[in-house]
Amino acid sequence: MKRQPMDRVEPPTGGQPRAGSQPYVPDKESASSGRKSKLSGNEIIVVTPRLSEEILSLFKKMQESGQSPENVTIREMPLTMAQKREIRQVRKFYIPIVTKWQSWKLKKMRSLKQLQEHLEDLTAYLDLWTQAFHRIGANFGNGIESYFRFLRFLVFLNLMSFFLIGCFVLIPNVTIRSLKLTTTSNSSVKNDTECTYYNPTPTGLVNFFNYVLDILSGTGMLEFSYLFYGFYESGEVDLVKKISYNIPVSYLVTCLCYMLFCIIWIVLRSGSGFKALVLIEGESLTHYGSLVFSAWDFRLKSEKFIKLKQKTIRYEFQMELEEAEAHRAALHRTMSDNARLYGYRVALNLVVIACITGAFYCIYLATQESQRLQSEHDFLTKTSFLLGLLIEYLPSVVITAANFIVPMICDFVMRFEAYTLSMQIKVILFRAVFLRFASLGVLLFSLWAQITCGGDVTATDCKACEYNYGQYQCWETRIGQEMYKLMIFDLLTITLVTLLVEFPRRMLVDFCSWKLVKLWGYQQFLVPQNILQLIYGQTVVWIGVFFCPLLPLLNTIKFILIFYCKKLTLFRNCRPAEKTFRSARSNFFFRIILLIGLFVSCVPLGYSVAKIQPSKGCGPFRSLSRIWDVIPNSVAELPITTQQFLYFLGSQAFAVPLFLLCCVVLSYILALSAVYKDSITQLRAKLKGEGREKKFLLMEITDVSKGH
Repeated sequence: MKRQPMDRVEPPTGGQPRAGSQPYVPDKESASSGRKSKLSGNEIIVVTPRLSEEILSLFKKMQESGQSPENVTIREMPLTMAQKREIRQVRKFYIPIVTKWQSWKLKKMRSLKQLQEHLEDLTAYLDLWTQAFHRIGANFGNGIESYFRFLRFLVFLNLMSFFLIGCFVLIPNVTIRSLKLTTTSNSSVKNDTECTYYNPTPTGLVNFFNYVLDILSGTGMLEFSYLFYGFYESGEVDLVKKISYNIPVSYLVTCLCYMLFCIIWIVLRSGSGFKALVLIEGESLTHYGSLVFSAWDFRLKSEKFIKLKQKTIRYEFQMELEEAEAHRAALHRTMSDNARLYGYRVALNLVVIACITGAFYCIYLATQESQRLQSEHDFLTKTSFLLGLLIEYLPSVVITAANFIVPMICDFVMRFEAYTLSMQIKVILFRAVFLRFASLGVLLFSLWAQITCGGDVTATDCKACEYNYGQYQCWETRIGQEMYKLMIFDLLTITLVTLLVEFPRRMLVDFCSWKLVKLWGYQQFLVPQNILQLIYGQTVVWIGVFFCPLLPLLNTIKFILIFYCKKLTLFRNCRPAEKTFRSARSNFFFRIILLIGLFVSCVPLGYSVAKIQPSKGCGPFRSLSRIWDVIPNSVAELPITTQQFLYFLGSQAFAVPLFLLCCVVLSYILALSAVYKDSITQLRAKLKGEGREKKFLLMEITDVSKGH
């Protein structure tokens, strides 16, 4: 006997009705009594829970207005949560009318949906450090959690960058050396034997301390390895007929693609942060309203951190009130008051500039002296291990000391500049960022001054090879070594501060009963300063990746170690800072600083590629007069049609129309944003008007009720 399909009483819930179903809204009697209903000749028992009067009246109003209840999602219905749960419960008791094919499709769709949910859960479980983020957020709040998420972003950025460099630079060169493939070179420079000798491999017996010094400074066995620029081959390798692998082109293009990849990824992440910033900082949400209704972090569990969060919110209110008071005071200041205030600020800024200039001069002198002593091989072999290590790391020590001492002086000066709390944070961060980036610039400037003999190619040291060959046989490797040492010293500094400063301070606070020590308390975990330290380390990698291709891999390992070190010291030795930086602003602000660091790092890379004579005894570009010459030389070997197309892309005939098109598109976007802005302004004014009308009506109702 053929089985008849059962009708479905479609629930009045969200989503479209399924295929073969008949939308139905139960009347009051059938829905409340649970009696038998005859539909399409088949009898089914409607054993649904009772629907309330409000729900039935809502369905009737929707039907009268021509709106079908089954086409409205539950979320859009103006009902309470209990009533929405009631409607969801009703859905479970309806049986759909479907064919066998439709039933099979429904089962497969449910199975695929369950599989997708399981895969999402598995992905979330396997996501790096997810459990650690939940624990940090539950104990310390979103501000400190954002630091560790930013650290994870840098780990992934460096890891993907290493995969890019490894696939197109490292693996091909390892294969070439392993298979001992011959390379051919189209040299455009006269092969001068006086400038081509380069052999950094140490000879004779080497003691243990020298091995340790080589590992820490990138010299000796590490200098002539895949870690640095000077070890890579030059020329082309013929793979098959008419197909060759050009090592210099691959090396340069991979580095350029690496920088472009980092720019795109950071811009995409900054865009998402900018949306959140616009939402929070928009005029429609006042600062006070956002603090009152959305500032609390409900994941906090510890009583200590709950009190700290309360202090943080109180500090936010204090900052907002002080900002408003400062604006009111500025309106009442006279011209003489403004002249006196700006005079103080100019004098104090001159003091800050003098401190920063002195730090730059110390970095310059330290770099000059360190490079001079490193070039004297006999001096280094006769010195002790610690003295040799100090000479190698002298620029890194001075840069780190400058980044520690100068901000302390700036913080002391800040007390007398009469800035608001928010303005103080901005000025402090601006000075710290400028100091860190500019210190790297001074280091590179002092190196280039010695490499190029101050830009004078006709000088005695640079006349033979167009660069200071006597002191720098492979100057690209020397720059890579300096960036390598900065990265190693940054890791050592973080580790030593944790072990020798933060941990003893915690022990002193725990076991010392002095009131002064108790007031001193644990070390504060300052999110802005810690993130600036990460950005500084990443900028060092971007500057040195051309001269040290494996630097992204080493930086990935370094950031992983920093994560566990910071996590340990956070839970054991530190407490959150009482004066926090707003998380919505800080996430976007720090990504912008990271992007600025990337653009800053492109300047020395572009100068090295375009202006300085490459080393003639090492590296992929040893046969060229400039590193960039490999691009036009490779283009000249392409077919005529391809050359003409590439020349057209670089000509004014293509650049001018492209510029005009970009201007038109930008003008359209600006006009569209202006229209949207006007619409938002009108809607906002309308909302204010409605608010005033409601307030007036409430006053009238109150007066009428009092009259009765």
